[in-house]
Amino acid sequence: MSESYGIIASFPNTPAFFHAAEKVRDAGYKKWDTYSSFPVHGMPAAQGQPRSKVPVFTFCGGVSGFSLGLSIVWFMNAFNYPLIVGGQPFFSPVFPFPIMYELTILLSAFGTLGGMFITNLLPQHYNSLFNSDKFLEVSGDRLVIAIEARDGQYDPVATRRFLEEIGGTDIEEVSA
Repeated sequence: MSESYGIIASFPNTPAFFHAAEKVRDAGYKKWDTYSSFPVHGMPAAQGQPRSKVPVFTFCGGVSGFSLGLSIVWFMNAFNYPLIVGGQPFFSPVFPFPIMYELTILLSAFGTLGGMFITNLLPQHYNSLFNSDKFLEVSGDRLVIAIEARDGQYDPVATRRFLEEIGGTDIEEVSA
């Protein structure tokens, strides 16, 4: 067998899968993940994942959109083509509100999409787990936990034994 990517284990039902994830987290593994064909409520907390950083990207996109809309209107009305209309000032933030609002929404959406791609490391066209036939069944009804060989605590024998102890079945070592 070539270099090992890690070990995967299947679990029979969602509660067993959820509790196994908590046990893997509590055992101190850092390079591991859970895979299922449906979202499991509370799984990020069971894995010990921190809060997502995507809202930061959304906020930055929104502030950028608002600032860009305000700057565009200021440049056009007060600098590029100053025109006094009805005794109003060259620039007022009241009238360009639709432009600022729309650019805020647009760049917030782009920030959210970009943040999601960056934080999820997308696009990822290949993963060594795709080499496992058992892993490919995740799209159906299989619930899988994968512990990667690059984890500091990874030991092929001890990790396999640990996954058996927490209720894992169909345990398989995946080659890289």
